Amino acid sequence: MTYRELTDTENILKLREVLHTLPDFTRDFFRSISTTTTTKTRISYAYDIRIFFQFLLDENPAFKNMKMTEFQLEVLDQIKAIDIEEYLEYLKAYRDHDNLDQIVTNGERGLKRKISALRSFYAYYYKMEMIQTNPTVLVDIPKIHDKTITRLDADEVALLLDYIEHAGDTLSGQKKAYYEKTKTRDLALVTLLLGTGIRVSECVGLDIEDVDFKNNGIKVVRKGGNEMIIYFGPEVEKALKSYLEERSHITPLPGHEHALFYSTQKKRMGVKAVENLVKKYAQQVTTTKHITPHKLRSTYGTALYQETGDIYLVADVLGHKDVNTTKKHYAAMDDARRRKAATAVKLRES
Repeated sequence: MTYRELTDTENILKLREVLHTLPDFTRDFFRSISTTTTTKTRISYAYDIRIFFQFLLDENPAFKNMKMTEFQLEVLDQIKAIDIEEYLEYLKAYRDHDNLDQIVTNGERGLKRKISALRSFYAYYYKMEMIQTNPTVLVDIPKIHDKTITRLDADEVALLLDYIEHAGDTLSGQKKAYYEKTKTRDLALVTLLLGTGIRVSECVGLDIEDVDFKNNGIKVVRKGGNEMIIYFGPEVEKALKSYLEERSHITPLPGHEHALFYSTQKKRMGVKAVENLVKKYAQQVTTTKHITPHKLRSTYGTALYQETGDIYLVADVLGHKDVNTTKKHYAAMDDARRRKAATAVKLRES
C-alpha cells in the first residue's frame, strides 16, 4: 500500500469516527463531496462543521439542553445571517470541548476556512431543495491581508547547507553520534526541499520508486491528488545519491519498506519530524526569521522567479492551481526592476 493509500485509509476511518459525533443528516453532505475532495479536506470540513454545531449548543438558548446528534435538518432553516455573524465572532476565541483548559483562536485564514466549509455545507442542502434558506451567502467572507513572505537569502541558503554538512565539527559525545547518524539524510532532505520547492507533505509521501535518476525527476502527489514529475539539479542528485547509499544499509520496520526518508526509528518520516528538523538547523543560521519547510518552498519560488522571470513556470512547478496566487507572492519582486525605469530614459541631454 502506498503512502497516499495508507493515509487515505486512515483518514476515512477517522472521518467515520467524527461523523458519529455529528447529526445523521450531515452524512449526505460528506457522501456528496467524496468524489470531488481529498480525504484530508473532508476531515477538515467535518471538524469545522462540528464546531458550528457546538457553537449552537453553547451560545443559542433554544438548543441548550440538546445533544449534537439530536439536531435535525430543519435547524439549518432556523439560522439567520446574524447567527452566522455571531458564529464568526465566536470562532475568534472559544474553549476546546476535548480540553476545556485550552482556548482555541482563529486568525483571518482560520475564519475564512471555517465559513467556507459552512457555505459548502449549506449550499449542498439548498441546491438539493432540502432547505429553503442559505444565510451563509448573506455574510461577507473575512478578508485575508497579505503577509510579507519570509524566505532565506542566497547567502543564508549556503550557510544552512554548510551548517548541516559540518555541524559535527563543533559537537562531541552523544550529540555528535546522533548528528553523524542523521547528517546525510538531513542534508538530502533539506537540499531536496530547497532545490525543488515541494511541500513537506509531498516530501514525506515520497517512495524510493518515485526517484528517477535517469531523468533527474521525482514523482509527487500534489494537493488535489494529481501526480506530477518535478525535476532536480546536480546538487539535489548528489545529496540524494549519498543518502540512498546509507539508506541501503537500513532495515525498515514492516510496512515502511518503500519510504524514501526514514526516521531514526526506521519508519517513514512524518511532517512534524521534518518541521522540527528544519527548525533545528535554521535557528543556527538566522535568529530573526522563523524558517519552516514552507519557507524553504518560498525560498525556492523566489530564486526560480529571479532566475527566469517566468511567473507561469513558478506557478506550474510549485503546483499552484491559480497563477494569481503565485503573482501575489512573487511578482512583487518586479518592483525593484520597475524602479530602474524612472532613470533609464533621458528626456533631455544635460
